[in-house]
Amino acid sequence: MGDLSLFQLIVLTSIFIVCANAYIPRFLRGRPKGGFLGSPALDNLDGEELALVESDLPGAQFFNQKLDHFDTQDTRTWKQRFFQSCAIKSKVLFVMIGGEGTANPIWNVKGTWIDYAKKHGAVCLQLEHRYYGQSHPTLDTSLENIQYLSSEQALYDLATFIHTKKKEFGAEKVIIFGGSYPGSLAAWFRIKFPYLVDGAVSTSAPLLAQVNFKGYLEVVQNSLDTFKGTNESCNDAITAANTAIEILLPTHAGRNKLKSMFRLCNDIDVHEKKDIANLFSTLAGNFEGVVQYNKDNRAFEGAKGTNITIDTVCRIMTNKSLGDELQRYAQVNTLMLKTYAEKCTEFKYSKMIDSLRDVAWMSEAAEGGRQWTYQTCTEFGWYQSSDSEAQPFKHSFPIDFWTQQCQDIFNVKFNSTFIARAVAHTNDGYGALNYTQDRVVFVNGAIDPWHYLGITKSLPQAQAIYIPGTAHCANMYPATKEDPPALVQARAKIGQLIDQWLQ
Repeated sequence: MGDLSLFQLIVLTSIFIVCANAYIPRFLRGRPKGGFLGSPALDNLDGEELALVESDLPGAQFFNQKLDHFDTQDTRTWKQRFFQSCAIKSKVLFVMIGGEGTANPIWNVKGTWIDYAKKHGAVCLQLEHRYYGQSHPTLDTSLENIQYLSSEQALYDLATFIHTKKKEFGAEKVIIFGGSYPGSLAAWFRIKFPYLVDGAVSTSAPLLAQVNFKGYLEVVQNSLDTFKGTNESCNDAITAANTAIEILLPTHAGRNKLKSMFRLCNDIDVHEKKDIANLFSTLAGNFEGVVQYNKDNRAFEGAKGTNITIDTVCRIMTNKSLGDELQRYAQVNTLMLKTYAEKCTEFKYSKMIDSLRDVAWMSEAAEGGRQWTYQTCTEFGWYQSSDSEAQPFKHSFPIDFWTQQCQDIFNVKFNSTFIARAVAHTNDGYGALNYTQDRVVFVNGAIDPWHYLGITKSLPQAQAIYIPGTAHCANMYPATKEDPPALVQARAKIGQLIDQWLQ
């Protein structure tokens, strides 16, 4: 290779600077990087089994889709990615709805829905959500272009896709599946397009849009209380650690101590209130993510190969031999840094906002953080604030900290009043928890904070399955020998309902 030109050096240097300065929290508004629904764990497969699975992965296909389903004068189209597997031809279609992350073809060969599909000889189709993964309807995610990102547009994408595929296969029955936000889409699709599908499995689905999702941390507290490893309280230790942080923050020596203990990337400026809120939120996120995905069969490996669970973090928090509560809180943070191969703990608010303002598809924000933030600002809210009294993380990241981000990232018009109206519009459009459609099963785990906004008790026309001891979307992942009996029974019950819908 010849010498680089000055222009090439400038471009490469610019890319390096952007990448070095990019910062989006690994757990943002309840969403881990990659999306709410992770990939099925393959670490329990030997080399031969893994090679077999990988050889079965379907290639990407693309479907011609309208940009704006609600403007008949707008004829622009784009290519939406999907994956097809299972049967080559069938009168039964199973459709997995994509969400706020890249569609992964591993789901077309692994997962509980594949077991159901094999039983019924169904074709398995996984449709990627617009604006995520490689499904790019516009040139970038600028405010002008991202306006076509909404759950309503996504539902019409799905309707167009299913209508076309039913005709293509001559299919007579369709069952849809979704986990987390796609679980909401599955339930809402049965409301909007009941004639297109014969049943919907709605897993870990928040159906109530809510600006201030105070209940999230309340469930986190209750879930951490399930730890019975010692006589010490995991939640009390967390509260004590956060109190210690509050005590140390006012002094220069205290801030230096916190920087060292938590391996912070920057000095703490006590006058930057948003940085302080972001620091408290980031440290709380270490526990939120663990609770949300506790023992769900994802490949959520720790530094030494041990699964990070509620038991893992609470054993640290209640182990007095590891130091005081603040030292233990810092050890949990160190474990997370090692797990995710991060050198230091980012917390600068301005750095996060600058990253989320990046509109390029090649940016870190385009992984999904910017798009999901936009959807929370314009449709759902779902901000996990510290405003509740029934949670252990003190009150340093209130609702205003979250709603302000909509203005800072997108537009000054995206204020708290705008968000409240958007959330009300969503609830009016879909009915929130006043669900009236049939042939839907709502599946939730008791550990999962998102069950707080879902349907956990059966309705006259729709069944609910509430699984004790399980977390977010646990029933969707491949079964293991360690699965609790309630999870095994839940999967079986879902299968029975699918059998009935297909009769």
